[in-house]
Amino acid sequence: MNRIKFLSKTTLTVAVLFSLVLLGCANKQKKASIETTTASITEKSPFFKLSLAQWSLHKQIRNGEMSPLDFAQKASELGFEGIEYVSQLYRDELKKDADPQLAMEVLLKTLKQKSKTYNVRNVLIMVDGEGDLGTLDGAKREEAVNNHKKWVDAAKYLGCHSIRVNAKGVGTAEEVAKAAVAGLGKLSEYAEKQGINVLVENHGGYSSNGQWLADVMTRVGKLNCGTLPDFGNFCITKGYGSINDANCKDAYDIYKGVSELMPFAKAVSAKSYDFDENGKQPKIDYVKMLQVVKDAGFTGFIGVEYEGANLEEEAGIMATKKLLLSAAKELN
Repeated sequence: MNRIKFLSKTTLTVAVLFSLVLLGCANKQKKASIETTTASITEKSPFFKLSLAQWSLHKQIRNGEMSPLDFAQKASELGFEGIEYVSQLYRDELKKDADPQLAMEVLLKTLKQKSKTYNVRNVLIMVDGEGDLGTLDGAKREEAVNNHKKWVDAAKYLGCHSIRVNAKGVGTAEEVAKAAVAGLGKLSEYAEKQGINVLVENHGGYSSNGQWLADVMTRVGKLNCGTLPDFGNFCITKGYGSINDANCKDAYDIYKGVSELMPFAKAVSAKSYDFDENGKQPKIDYVKMLQVVKDAGFTGFIGVEYEGANLEEEAGIMATKKLLLSAAKELN
């Protein structure tokens, strides 16, 4: 081999080796970058999924600024994966036809199509105004059970996993508990056949006593009858249980209450009121509350439910979402 050929071959070999070294370094850097990105995503991912409770937008809906039919679109725009409907916000829609069943069918078709269009998951329906499932009057309780059945059917059609109900009644704690067990048990039997859960929220009266509601769940004893713990509805003496009510005279320990309800929880409601200058909730320690939820092994949907007055509804929703995500990063 002459000198020119030797040098040419040597140069080519060195170039190839150098290229391989560079390629190896690039691959290592790419792998490291992927691993770093993956670790970053994992670190930022909360233990729960986020849904938006429609009640957070009830002011806009009731004053005509927003149609309840646009709920899925709004939730998608705000970055939520799931949505939680409120039955009472569709009363006007259900009056648009003289035939209530036909009106419901039209409404549900519209809502289902909207959820598909905007790629959000239908999680549950919060049902109000259909009668007291814990009333001591047997005939009225039976009527309440029957009134709720259409919402069980609606939940099935929409692909929700649950309806949220109330366990209200007037009487002693034991009398209402016994009636609630009967009403919830009967409704749950019907819902079970549809593959739907019946969830009771702490929502005022005896239901805002965590121990009382947990006992009712145990006595019902059905897998599809559970709870929807709300962070703030633990006022026993006033209305729907808001601890934010200035007239609340007797409030249950909110952390103890959520802890007692979590063994039966199939969804959780992150209630929020007015925010302070640091973006926190003065009446609810979100880190402490989320730790309770996480310790129970919950990995489902936590719904944002803003009820404050010092922020507009959408701003309050986003502030609550931000608080949930930042609090989740501080958990053990």
